[in-house]
Amino acid sequence: MEELAQFILVGFIAQIVDGAIGMAYGLTASSILLSMGVHPVAASASVHAAEVFTTGVSGFSHWKLGNVDRAIFKRLLIPGLIGGALGALALTAIPGGLVRPIVSAYLLAMGLVILIKTFRPRPAGALPARRLGPLAFVGSTLDAIGGGGWGPIVTSSMVGWGVPPRVAIGTSNSVEFFVTVVIAGVLLPHVAENTLNIILGLVLGGIVAAPVAALLTKRLPVRVLMGLVGAAIMVVSLNDLSRAWAAW
Repeated sequence: MEELAQFILVGFIAQIVDGAIGMAYGLTASSILLSMGVHPVAASASVHAAEVFTTGVSGFSHWKLGNVDRAIFKRLLIPGLIGGALGALALTAIPGGLVRPIVSAYLLAMGLVILIKTFRPRPAGALPARRLGPLAFVGSTLDAIGGGGWGPIVTSSMVGWGVPPRVAIGTSNSVEFFVTVVIAGVLLPHVAENTLNIILGLVLGGIVAAPVAALLTKRLPVRVLMGLVGAAIMVVSLNDLSRAWAAW
C-alpha cells in the first residue's frame, strides 16, 4: 500500500502539470519514476498504459467539440504509429547499462525545451503540411524512448506554425491516443507484473488531480508553471544522470 501511495502521488503531480499547462504528463511522471529507481522500460510502459485512459477521454472530447482537423490528423497518424512502435522497440533493445543515462539525458533536454518555450515563444507562421509526418514520427519515437514528449514536440510545433491552439491540442491529443496504445502494447510484454501497481497508482492519482489542475490553471500564469515544470524536470534528470554516471 505504501508503494501504491507513492505512485498515486506521482500520477497526481503529473496530472496537475498536464492539466495546468496542457503538456508534459509523460515527462513529469517518467522523470519522477526514474528518480525512484523504476527501470526506464517499466516507466515508459506504465506511463503510456495510464495515458491510454486520459488521452482516450481527451481525444474523444476534442472530437465531439469539433477541435480535430481531419487533414492534419491523417498526416500525423501513420508516421506517429510507426515512430511510436520503433521507439518502443529501440527502448527494449538498448543495453541495460545504457538505457538509464540515455533516457535521463533525453528528459534533461526536454526540460530545457520547455524552459526555452517559456521565455522564447515561437511566432506563428504558415503551416508546412509536408513537415507534419516527420514531426509526428520524431515526436512519437522520442516519446516512446523517453516516456513522454509528444506534447512539447508535436503540439507546440503546430501552434508555432499557426494552427489555432484548440485545433492543435485537439488534433494532437486525438492522434496521441492511438500512438499511446501502440507504445504501451509493445512495451508491456517486456516488463514484470508489478508494473500494474504503477499503472493503477498513476491512474488514481490522475483522477484525483484533474479538478485541482483546473483550479490551478485559473490562479497561476501558464508561463510561470511551464518554467517551474521545465526546471523541475531538468533538476530531477540531472540527479538521475549523475547517479547513473557514478554507477558506471
